[in-house]
Amino acid sequence: MRSSRDESACGPGKRALFESARCANTRAMTASTAQPRRRPWYRPSLTVQIMIGLVVGGVIGWLRPDWGNAVYFLRDIFINLIKSIIAPLVFSTIVVGIAGAGALRKVGRMGIKALIYFEIVTTAALVIGLAVVNFTKPGAGVTLAATNTDVLKTIGQTHPQNFVETVVHVFPASVIDAMVRGDVLQIVAFSVLFALAVSAAGEKGKPVVRAMDSLSQIMFKFTNYIMLFAPIGVGAAMAHTIGTQGPSVLFNLGKLIGSLYIALVIFIVLIFGLVIRIARIPFGQFVRAVREPAALAFATTSSESALPKAMESMERFGVPPYIVGFVMPTGYSFNLTGSTLYLAMASVFVAQAAETTMGWHMSLGQQITMMLTLMLTSKGVAGVPRASLVILLGALNSFVPAGLGPIGVAIIFGVDELMDMGRTCVNVIGNCLATVVVARWQGEFDDRRARVFGSAGEAELDLKRGNIAFADAVAQGD
Repeated sequence: MRSSRDESACGPGKRALFESARCANTRAMTASTAQPRRRPWYRPSLTVQIMIGLVVGGVIGWLRPDWGNAVYFLRDIFINLIKSIIAPLVFSTIVVGIAGAGALRKVGRMGIKALIYFEIVTTAALVIGLAVVNFTKPGAGVTLAATNTDVLKTIGQTHPQNFVETVVHVFPASVIDAMVRGDVLQIVAFSVLFALAVSAAGEKGKPVVRAMDSLSQIMFKFTNYIMLFAPIGVGAAMAHTIGTQGPSVLFNLGKLIGSLYIALVIFIVLIFGLVIRIARIPFGQFVRAVREPAALAFATTSSESALPKAMESMERFGVPPYIVGFVMPTGYSFNLTGSTLYLAMASVFVAQAAETTMGWHMSLGQQITMMLTLMLTSKGVAGVPRASLVILLGALNSFVPAGLGPIGVAIIFGVDELMDMGRTCVNVIGNCLATVVVARWQGEFDDRRARVFGSAGEAELDLKRGNIAFADAVAQGD
């Protein structure tokens, strides 16, 4: 009312000047919230910092391999910090999403839809891997000579889990032990059951939901702090990779490495591109959302290092928390599309090398049978170290002449880390995409959030909803 009296007290000229000033002020405020502030050149975004870390680390590893090996402990520090986040983040996100959002009845349908999607895309990965490896024939001309197989001793001590073992493994005897070991699948199973109990408790469970909501926001904030160390961690990882492997391995098994990356690109363009089109996902914004988790996974060869950032990005992208908390960690065991494609190519590579070595030939029918075996056994690698090599060794022992399987895996092991970078990156992108697909399938994808991802409009929306950690992530990442 006071402003009205002040305005009416002015003459016509003064009143026009008053309106003009007020409109100019309104336009200025609107512009400031509609567009993000220009970042100073000396404060690059997190994505640019990670890219700089990759380049600097690669140069250091190339020029001074001893320095690359000496700084590897920085990568271990970064990975350990990330691992410390995963258990409380997954637990709190699932509890809030299911118990807090009233998603009790949706869990079963969501789980079935997720498993159907996982099976479709992993089958597509096997098909593309099989097609590319038979076209490029990277194993032709490679001789499986006797070599030192000491690197396989640790791998040989483990084995893929069968279906019954996988089901039993899902349910932890101690959730504390599961959290200590970082067994994401067991944490998810306990979190879902706990959330169902909290929801059934009614009023008594509401304080727990509020506490978990606070914990999830704190852990996302904690993630933002750790991401400040990400450029150093990924730089150290890249320096170690280049310093240890050296350029010579690119020439020894360059055809296998090149074939794998060609197949991964084809898979991303054809399968992921088709999924994005069918699910009506904003392509540019999705790329913006997954670029940081993908870069982390590529540099560190660890899906765990990208999990907290990927979960944060997908929630910011418009996927409900209960879908992110359930689908993404579960996908780390059942939706490893990059690793599945790698298994298809690596297994046929060894078969081609076996043909060169002793004239033994694997028919297309045998290859398809081996792919079906890999499709089943690759689902039982939860918590298995060097999971892809474990599965590969088990399949080769069943399908190639005795003694050649371990030799082939030993040869691949020398360049496994270089290939692990690409397949881990695709695994993370695939799991991010899976959360969006399931959210769209459930009819709960927030297109408004997706459209404003990474902009000042997103920060404004997060502040209104009290998501301080997400608003900080906007400022940090863009």
